[in-house]
Amino acid sequence: MTIDRDPEVLIIGAGVAGIATAVTLRRYGFENFTILEKGSDVGGVWHWNRYPGLTCDVPSNLYQFSFAPKPDWPRVFAAGEQIQRYHREVVERFGLESRIELNAEVVEAEFDSGRWRVTLGDGREYSADFLIAATGVLHTPNTPDLPGLDRFTGEVVHTARWDDSVETAGKRIAVIGSGSTGVQIVSALQPAAAHLTQFARTPQWVLWAPTNLPQPRIVSAALHAAPAVNAALYDGLLWGSGILADIVTRPSWRRSLVQSYARLCLRVQVRDAELREKLTPDYQPLCKRQVISGSYYRAIQAPNAELVTEAVTEITETGIRTADGREHDIDVLVLATGFQTHNYMRPMRLRGRDGLTIDEAWTAGPRAYAMTAIPGFPNLFTVLGPNSPTGSISLQYSAELTARHIVEWLRRFRDGDLTTVEVTEEATTRFNDEVAAALGPTVWNTGCNSWYLTDGGAIDLWPFDRKTMTDMLSHPDDKDFLITR
Repeated sequence: MTIDRDPEVLIIGAGVAGIATAVTLRRYGFENFTILEKGSDVGGVWHWNRYPGLTCDVPSNLYQFSFAPKPDWPRVFAAGEQIQRYHREVVERFGLESRIELNAEVVEAEFDSGRWRVTLGDGREYSADFLIAATGVLHTPNTPDLPGLDRFTGEVVHTARWDDSVETAGKRIAVIGSGSTGVQIVSALQPAAAHLTQFARTPQWVLWAPTNLPQPRIVSAALHAAPAVNAALYDGLLWGSGILADIVTRPSWRRSLVQSYARLCLRVQVRDAELREKLTPDYQPLCKRQVISGSYYRAIQAPNAELVTEAVTEITETGIRTADGREHDIDVLVLATGFQTHNYMRPMRLRGRDGLTIDEAWTAGPRAYAMTAIPGFPNLFTVLGPNSPTGSISLQYSAELTARHIVEWLRRFRDGDLTTVEVTEEATTRFNDEVAAALGPTVWNTGCNSWYLTDGGAIDLWPFDRKTMTDMLSHPDDKDFLITR
């Protein structure tokens, strides 16, 4: 087939989503793309997150790209630096270095006269036929508004911007936060700390799992020697994620079994009744992003550790004051307070057709059609966009599937079948209504306050199984799109 036009593509972000998109474009013959990455390295969240104890809560042999199998993971649950190294290796293996602009933060993007014009923070400008926002959800740190924070004379560090020069051994450490990050960093810092205090208004259910378990070398050697077996393991883990989807999306004996296990983990590992009460959430297990740890309960019960559930009222020059009037003297303050998870491509200023801004389009919260397209923004696609956090489906699978969906539109542009494509408001509304209905019986809708919730109270997750996702993105219906030719 004669190629009429070679589409110019800009990809924003060089994390999981951006790497998956770039490799997919290249594998299908689209080479005219540039990746703009605001960080100093690739890897996305694995670049920004470098705190002690950082560990993936997904088995290593599933947390990888299908096109870049890695049979020799050092651990069953890989550490952060191991995953970051893997992403660098993938970039090198597929020759993406020359296509990536690092330290290139996009501050503005506007659709004008059929093309996207993009401006970087340093004033440089780019233009393209298609813009792909592969910015993910975990990149803008959430810093709490704590009175007096600027007065504290000790060290303050956010887990999403960890400073390796901060000395923690032998120090009095305060950790604010109780999610996966808070649990991991408490476990990592407690052994060498003079004293560690975790401030956690809302406790989390913590499932015990051997998160530090090494992958035996004989297993790595066997998987390396038999690629078909390694591929079967990956497929098996993908299939297993379907069971997890069933657990979280509808009430069943499987859900009850996992929830009972969560309660058992707490009862067996924490014998002190008073502390166990403090650590017992008032919501169902799995309602929030599930925390997995093999060491947290042991760490928080150590003689040099303390759990404080009183509200933080003020940061003083030397420590923290809580609502009960108690003063907690500390040397280091660690903010394990996560990310602004519903920003997606923001805070960049994004302007689509007829001057529509992304903030205007999302006044009621982030919304898109099938995670990938936003009404009013032609030739713009999101990879791991609204509703893409799944809690049950591999992010790599979602990103690769979305990238192949985008490739089909690029093919049609190349072949002269379209000039612009934009999802309709009707299709987007229908999809979001279906999402809202499907979220009803999910465990995420059982009454907890989690980072899954938008400011408007909607649950920003994918409530369907992997087959539904695959069918939806593999067979788009032209009636759902405004197409100019």
